[in-house]
Amino acid sequence: MLQNLREKFTGWVAITILAVIGVTFVFVGGANFTFVGNNYAAKVDDAEIGLNQFEAAYRDQLLQNPQLSQASDDVRLRVRSAILEQLIEQRVIDNYLDEAGYQVSDEQVTAIIQRTPEFQLDGRFNLETYRNLLAQNGYEPSTFEAAQRVTLRREQLHRALRGSALLTPAAYRRYLNLATEQRIVTLATIDPEAVASEIEITDDMVTAFYDDNPTLYQLPESVDMEYIEIQRSDIAQGIDVSEEELVDYYDINKDRYLQDEQRQARHILILFGDDEDAAEEKAIALLARVQAGEPFEDLAKTYSEDGGTASRGGDLGALTRTSLPGDFGGTIFSMEEGSIEGPVKTEFGFHIIRLDRIIEPGALPLDQVRSELTVELQDQKAESRFRELESRLSAALFDATDIRALAVDVGVEVKTVAGFTRQGGAPFADSPAVVDAVFDASVISGGVISDIVEVDMNRSAVFAVTRHEPATRQPLDDVRDQVVESLRAQEAEELMAAKADEMLAALADGTDFADAAAAIGATAAEPVLISRSGEDVDQFVMVSVFTAVKPTQENPTTGGTRNSAGGYTVFSVDAVIPGRPELLPQETRDAGKAQLTDQAGVGDFVAFLKALRENAEVIINKDVLAQPDLL
Repeated sequence: MLQNLREKFTGWVAITILAVIGVTFVFVGGANFTFVGNNYAAKVDDAEIGLNQFEAAYRDQLLQNPQLSQASDDVRLRVRSAILEQLIEQRVIDNYLDEAGYQVSDEQVTAIIQRTPEFQLDGRFNLETYRNLLAQNGYEPSTFEAAQRVTLRREQLHRALRGSALLTPAAYRRYLNLATEQRIVTLATIDPEAVASEIEITDDMVTAFYDDNPTLYQLPESVDMEYIEIQRSDIAQGIDVSEEELVDYYDINKDRYLQDEQRQARHILILFGDDEDAAEEKAIALLARVQAGEPFEDLAKTYSEDGGTASRGGDLGALTRTSLPGDFGGTIFSMEEGSIEGPVKTEFGFHIIRLDRIIEPGALPLDQVRSELTVELQDQKAESRFRELESRLSAALFDATDIRALAVDVGVEVKTVAGFTRQGGAPFADSPAVVDAVFDASVISGGVISDIVEVDMNRSAVFAVTRHEPATRQPLDDVRDQVVESLRAQEAEELMAAKADEMLAALADGTDFADAAAAIGATAAEPVLISRSGEDVDQFVMVSVFTAVKPTQENPTTGGTRNSAGGYTVFSVDAVIPGRPELLPQETRDAGKAQLTDQAGVGDFVAFLKALRENAEVIINKDVLAQPDLL
């Protein structure tokens, strides 16, 4: 299948993410791609991590985390170091797999692709859906397959190590004892509303808070700008493709659309149910009725238990051999056109099959690929015109000082954007290339038009800044209400904490819990029994209660914590009820053990990776790493 896919899709241009098929490598990332070049970011046992590979990974982080563009050089250097370390770990794993001889066959890669829901139609792998999805994501099939192969190899090692982890019965018993433990607790809650009347915010407090927090209430640096852009999509929409051009292009490229032999069949499925023998007898009876001349379609609609095909008279559509494994596919691809076979037993039940048509291998008809080829031709013509327009823009830009005159020379319109910041904004999202160009010192001054910026592979633009607003702090009068709100929250926090401390001190002196709560204006609730898994208990309170030391018969354990509602809770752990794991259903205990064992396996894998890293000879190109931004 892989070879067929390569033959059909060679020429599709490529970049996408491995998440398309949902196979990810949990700890060291997905498949990495090696780029050819004289420079390297690091070497691991003489295997190079290419400079382009490293910079591409760093660029991805900038796109996913636009706030990094505002980070200090030190922060960005730490990010680059972390990314390079991840790539080193990937290379360490790959080197180990190479030495150990781990292999992934074409059949394994094919199986992963065929099981991917995104590549299926009506629950079955569909070649056209697969082809279209790759095309939409601009992915080269050979690169896509190589990525899956790398990921699957790593998954083999990952599963092997996690699967070898052990959890002793004694250790699991101790865990269950803790997990099922319960505690009897008395609670008293102090709400912000309870201290609101005690809070007084003065003008002096507002002024002091504003002056003491100079980094708050900032308006970001921004610009208003004009820009002109050229887009392949706009150009392609105005391009016509003649029928003669389309036919010629199809003749040249039809080998890309070779299809395997296909069989169009119908079936009647009788599920096993509770009585396999009765199901087989029913299937035999239906076969006899078909052979006696009753319409297959009518019998399928009435008796077939395949909910997906019964309403269509059992029609399975056009199928390839690779999409029909097992005896079912073997039968269909051994039949003659018009013949009937059955009952055929599969894992689902018994099938009566009729083969309606054999579609010989060959190129798909032009009509089935017409729209796709039309778009390709439009894109090819658009590419030429796009590059021509870029050249015109570049030439006109050489001595241009007025972006509107430049637009007239090139034949495009001027567009405007207001309030564009270093965090980006519509219509350029958080593109680092656009931000860097717009906030270049010579451009931001308003005196220079930017160089041509490649926003993405299908879009280029130039920019002129019409207004620059430096980062400023909002006046106190504009943010007074916000300052007052912050001060009220701060004062409430301090008052509630003080009341909680007062109550805890009273409890330590032997005051009754209810009396101590009343003394600070709180109400003690009735004692409650809580468990670690209780969903009706505040999570902050639950964590504090179950991390508190166990009480003695004479002395409860007391404590306090901020709760998730913004208040404070004082608690008294009055008693502990030991866990009783035997009360848990067996399936729950089994599932818990499997989960803990898997967690132990995760630890084993991390330790294994650490050992490989420590034993590897790693050379880091410090000059590359020291650059705080893209090279």
